[in-house]
Amino acid sequence: MSEKKVRFIITRQDRPDTEPYQEEFEVPYRPNMNVISALMEIRRNPVNAKGEKTTPVTWDMNCLEEVCGACSMVINGKPRQSCTALIDQLEQPIRLEPMRTFPVIRDLQVDRSRMFDSLKKVKAWIPIDGTYDLGPGPRMPEKKRQWAYELSKCMTCGVCLEACPNVNSKSNFIGPAPLSQVRLFNAHPTGAMHKSERLEAIMGDGGLANCGNSQNCVQSCPKGIPLTTSIAALNRETTVHAFRKMFGSDYIDS
Repeated sequence: MSEKKVRFIITRQDRPDTEPYQEEFEVPYRPNMNVISALMEIRRNPVNAKGEKTTPVTWDMNCLEEVCGACSMVINGKPRQSCTALIDQLEQPIRLEPMRTFPVIRDLQVDRSRMFDSLKKVKAWIPIDGTYDLGPGPRMPEKKRQWAYELSKCMTCGVCLEACPNVNSKSNFIGPAPLSQVRLFNAHPTGAMHKSERLEAIMGDGGLANCGNSQNCVQSCPKGIPLTTSIAALNRETTVHAFRKMFGSDYIDS
């Protein structure tokens, strides 16, 4: 009896400045295997479906348990995490492509600097002076903590940016993930000190106004983060901020 095989069609690219091409591979089937384990098998034995020796496929990975967000790629036409993409649940041949929202480095590996630069733009962090003990920080109300925790699940995988039709090479839209992080850090009692700066950052070009409300981000997010709920809340907050700024009212909301 012949050994059961899993067939892959992988979009490859040797360098950022070269044209992409497709290469087929066949991997021995194992129960409960995921896309990552199949790619590891190809890396261990880089021979394509024609029996020709080739270069190992390049991709990013780290935690292998859908926490780091590094292994994002387009699988059968949908952006997702390859560590949780089970072979038994995928239609064959399985097509693997790099996310095209980001520049391709090689094969399935992309440069996600665009997303990280957007997080810098909106100051997606809590500034703390660690030179001396500040003691316990202010407490967050439980009701606010619960929805803020959902937003904190973001692993900067870039899937929502890949799924969003408004994030592309012709647009400077920062995308759903950085916008949601604005809401998260503005909700923090200490982070609220920079609330107005974050709101200003998303009120300009590339910010909230560029969202087309397609809902693709919510449907594709592997963590089920309510991204469009955050965007709707930020629309309200920026409107209030604009009115207060117009009438000369400096403020920090709790």
